[in-house]
Amino acid sequence: MDAFRPCILVPTYDNPRTIRDVVVAVRALCPHVVVVDDASGSENQAAVEALGKEGLAITTRRAKNGGKGAAVKTGFELARQHGFTHALQVDADGQHALDDIARFLEIGASRPDACVLGQPIFDETAPTHRMFLRRVTIFWTRREVGDDRVGDPLCGFRLYPIEAALATRTPGDRMDFDPEIVVRLAWADVPFVHVPTKVRYFTTAEGGVSHWRAFEDNWLIAKMHTRLMWRRSMHLFLRRPLVLPG
Repeated sequence: MDAFRPCILVPTYDNPRTIRDVVVAVRALCPHVVVVDDASGSENQAAVEALGKEGLAITTRRAKNGGKGAAVKTGFELARQHGFTHALQVDADGQHALDDIARFLEIGASRPDACVLGQPIFDETAPTHRMFLRRVTIFWTRREVGDDRVGDPLCGFRLYPIEAALATRTPGDRMDFDPEIVVRLAWADVPFVHVPTKVRYFTTAEGGVSHWRAFEDNWLIAKMHTRLMWRRSMHLFLRRPLVLPG
């Protein structure tokens, strides 16, 4: 297997107005695209199936909705089956600056051992409550890792070395997945490279779809931080391994 054979990984749940545009746009920079439909409704299902039939993407559909993290993990497995070594995760709602894909791939080719993280540059469309949660998560992530090597643990625009990502066995399946897997990658001594990138939140009229669940996802992230801090504390006190299954 080549040291660097990347694909674009697009998890999607009910993004029928944006999924095709995202896939067409990323194909201009990387011809290999993997789309995972997380048990969407019929409209998005049809849109994803059409992408597969037209040869624009390798597609699969999860039988049951599991969350963004579950879809990404399904995508890792599918990408590995097709011989890809790296997966560049891109959101299906079009909020990421897709022109930056070339920079991610260039860094990945020169640093195939590294996880390349988007360092978001937000504009006025960013919701205030989401920015507050981001600051809280950055605070706790730095304590779980033990330093500031992880810039932004919530930005979903990132290039993973697939084998290293799967080896973390990250249990989170929803919005807790993105921050937890980077903590576990840090514990496994995977290096990070950061790419500044603009992020824009689209309105519903523009086709933007938010799957953020205010209570449920905040609770999941709070539990995740509690679990990771406990494991880090036990590691420091008893010198137990940080990276364990589950």
